[in-house]
Amino acid sequence: MKQSKSNQSEAAYTGSGLSDRAAQQYQIQHGYNEIPTTSEQPLVGVLKRMWGPTPWLLEAAMIFELLLGKGTQAFFVFALLLFSAVDGEIQEQRAKKAVGTLQRQLNVTARLLRNGQWQFQAARVLVPGDIVHVRAGDIVPADLVISSGAVEVDEAVLTGESKTILKENGGTLYSAATVVHGEAIGRVTQTGVNSAYGKTAKLSRTETAPGRLQQLLFNIVRYLAYVDVVLAIMLVIAAVFRGTAWQDLLPFLVILFIATIPISMPSSFTVANSLEAKHLTQEKVLVTGLTGIQEAANMAVLLIDKTGTITDNQPAVGQIKALQHFSKQQILRFALTATDETAADSVSVAVTNAAMTEKITPLQRTDFTAFDPTTKTAKASYLENGQPQQVILGSPDVVAATATVPANFQQELTSLARHGARVLAVALQTTELPEIVGLIELVDQPRSDAVAAIKAIQSRGVRIMLLTGDTAVTAQAVATQVGIGSRIGTLTDAQTDPLAFDGFANVYPQDKLAIVKKLQALGLVVGMTGDGINDAPALQRADVGIAVANATDIAKSAAKVVLTRATLADIVKVIDSGHRVYRRMMTWTITKLSRTAQLAALLTLGFIFAGFFPVSLNLIVFIVIMNDCVTLTLGTDRAWPTRVPERWNLGRLAKIAGIFAVAWVVIGLAMFWYYLAVAQLNAGEISTLMFVYLIYSAMTTIIMTRTRDHFWEYAPSKSVGWVVLLDIVLATIMALTGFVTTQVSWPWLLAVLVIVVLATLILDRIKMWYYQKTEILGTEQK
Repeated sequence: MKQSKSNQSEAAYTGSGLSDRAAQQYQIQHGYNEIPTTSEQPLVGVLKRMWGPTPWLLEAAMIFELLLGKGTQAFFVFALLLFSAVDGEIQEQRAKKAVGTLQRQLNVTARLLRNGQWQFQAARVLVPGDIVHVRAGDIVPADLVISSGAVEVDEAVLTGESKTILKENGGTLYSAATVVHGEAIGRVTQTGVNSAYGKTAKLSRTETAPGRLQQLLFNIVRYLAYVDVVLAIMLVIAAVFRGTAWQDLLPFLVILFIATIPISMPSSFTVANSLEAKHLTQEKVLVTGLTGIQEAANMAVLLIDKTGTITDNQPAVGQIKALQHFSKQQILRFALTATDETAADSVSVAVTNAAMTEKITPLQRTDFTAFDPTTKTAKASYLENGQPQQVILGSPDVVAATATVPANFQQELTSLARHGARVLAVALQTTELPEIVGLIELVDQPRSDAVAAIKAIQSRGVRIMLLTGDTAVTAQAVATQVGIGSRIGTLTDAQTDPLAFDGFANVYPQDKLAIVKKLQALGLVVGMTGDGINDAPALQRADVGIAVANATDIAKSAAKVVLTRATLADIVKVIDSGHRVYRRMMTWTITKLSRTAQLAALLTLGFIFAGFFPVSLNLIVFIVIMNDCVTLTLGTDRAWPTRVPERWNLGRLAKIAGIFAVAWVVIGLAMFWYYLAVAQLNAGEISTLMFVYLIYSAMTTIIMTRTRDHFWEYAPSKSVGWVVLLDIVLATIMALTGFVTTQVSWPWLLAVLVIVVLATLILDRIKMWYYQKTEILGTEQK
């Protein structure tokens, strides 16, 4: 029986390969040819959430409470800390379950030489030194150095570009690349995490986006700490003058400290993000990193990879230039005759599809030589009027080197190449020298929805930049066609003044990561889309890493958002979700600043004026817990997207919070004075009424800060509404029944309610005036 070409290649190889024993010894020491996945137990996630600057503050406060003998307060602090950590982990696990596992390993089989025999085995058993045979259609199972043969490979999974590359004797084949043409035998040099694929995957796990949430938490604590320090100094001075024992003062200082720490903020963010993650999952957008949603609202720049993202990575026949007396249909027929219609490479598919559309069939071939990567040509022979003729299809430069070139050849070739297209030359050989008769343009067409999707993203105020490994000519053609722009720069331009360009060409994997870092260094929130392993480090580093539908598993695991449909329009849904999260957290921030300042100021000023704290220690603990219960539900609140990137400007948020805090403190001090000097209520009754006042005013502040319009024009979500109502009812029942406090009569409570309602209506109007004023001055974004 006649041997196949592949078997002939294997038979011609004189080596014997490794032994199974040698391979097993290597695997014992270094592991298998695979990239290990990482997973974390829920308990570990909970413990991590209880370890960090913010939890440390609460834990320190809890220890203080225990040392002071305040076991009840210490228990409530611990319960609050534990609830926040558990709730955060639950929401994170829910998001992961919605996505499912994305770090699946390719089940690749390799032909390798072991013990002197060629055999098929799983690629995971390969070790350095193994001899492997690859041919057209194979995925390269490990990094190889070619010892015989020649192949054309598609390294798009590594480089992001679909251009095939010729690899000959001595050349290196990288793992995860696809063999398009030819066959070769090579020796394995690197496997697993040491291979090109593995190193990039490892890099994608080490590159992380800046921790903006931690920065925001720190800044909020800093603002509140300023207020606390000033008030604490005033409190200590007053205590010294009054002769108050430090043992009586310290518990209130600790509680004041606890009230300052935004312990519920991470959980509130998690709730808000997980709610949007669930919504996006229903829209076929998967979320693997919850922070990617909240950052989408602030995204100023979106870097988009060209191949496989903007374009379909499926080149199609564009213009056909007939250089002789032949028609365009005849040129296409010649090309089809020299094409393997059963091949799956991009050139064969493009030519075959174009011929099917034109209903063109190939000439009757008498001989056929499929595309040879060493000659970069394909050839077919046929008979015309009984005379043998040959058609040659291949690279214009290669074909022109051995063929007669028409006078207009170079002009037409330059015209097609100017648009960034790949060009094929068609030549006929009837005598000794072939003659070029036509040129065929292959165009990697933009996705059908690319223009509309890019326009929609830009309408959200997001600037789009193109990244590609192609030439500047190709990048400019594609970027202009889809509406990104025509200013294409180099990597040097990206490192000096990236915002002066619409995209960057000749970009390698490490360059993409450098561009992301450069834009982040300019203070911009950066989004990045990609599909190949080469994009993984940049996806991981970007604030909003988005893997497109056809992305590799490594790219998906590195990204925070994964699109499951072949449309960029779904990115708009991610941006809108981010805006809703921002709105909810903006409400949280304003109310946290306002309520904390209000509580601290009333306690301090009340002690200075009257010599005792307006609210008892136990009730302050209840205030902290009841307020945090509401703020946790703010993540579920109704919200609406805007058309410009948001910015966490705490200075501006502190101003509106200050308006509410000052107003409520003034009203509270007036009530405190009246209860003490006019009504002459005892300390317990005053504490109860001030507790009710603080709860009522906190709940109305939450309702007011949700919107810049009248608070009644935009209803809260059911969960927020019910918890607000529950806090009001609970505070009222505690006051009427005397639970954990001194009992007061209902007329007093009704008076507090009327005062809070009237103040709310006035403050709501002041709030609207403030927003209108700042918008007119151009200092506040809509």
